[in-house]
Amino acid sequence: MITSFPGAAARPERYDRGMATIDLLYFARLREALGVERERLVLPEGVATAGQLRAWLAARGDAWASELDAKRQVRIAVNQDLAGADQPLADGDEVALFPPVTGG
Repeated sequence: MITSFPGAAARPERYDRGMATIDLLYFARLREALGVERERLVLPEGVATAGQLRAWLAARGDAWASELDAKRQVRIAVNQDLAGADQPLADGDEVALFPPVTGG
């Protein structure tokens, strides 16, 4: 069963079959450049980590390739915790992509 809301049935262990559904959120510069605030998608086979997700999204081309290029600073959070590229993704995860922020 695929679920993505609090209190739902337990999620499976870490993603391993290419059937995980995640919610993606885009913030700041990324939201503006990509023209999307959020999307829900099923991870394709071979996309099991935050870094693989970023590379897969960049392969969409155009603004996606430019904004998500490995040379650009982009932070990733999984379930509201900052994550590295090797962070595994699981069904029901919320993944946020955003540029680094500074305060003053």
